[in-house]
Amino acid sequence: MTKAEIVSTIAKSSGLDRATVLTVVEGFIETVTGSMIEGNNVYLRGFGSFVVKKRAAKAARHIKQNKTIIIPERSVPTFKPSHYFSEALTQNLDKTKK
Repeated sequence: MTKAEIVSTIAKSSGLDRATVLTVVEGFIETVTGSMIEGNNVYLRGFGSFVVKKRAAKAARHIKQNKTIIIPERSVPTFKPSHYFSEALTQNLDKTKK
């Protein structure tokens, strides 16, 4: 599902115009992104958590040059779905497989 499809779906279900919904969705994305850039996690009860995780430095191989390189420590964004979200997804996927 794309951002445009999300905006259309919310606009239809809420009765709000698409421009207002688009502003809210973009505001949400900017807020979550900005918070994570600052190193903060975002917790949405019943949905999940956007968490900043540290990945340790590690050694890797550059195959073409046949050399070992060091990949530096870095921060990566991750999403951890809530228990309720995971259960609902599992139950609905199980129903569609039958």
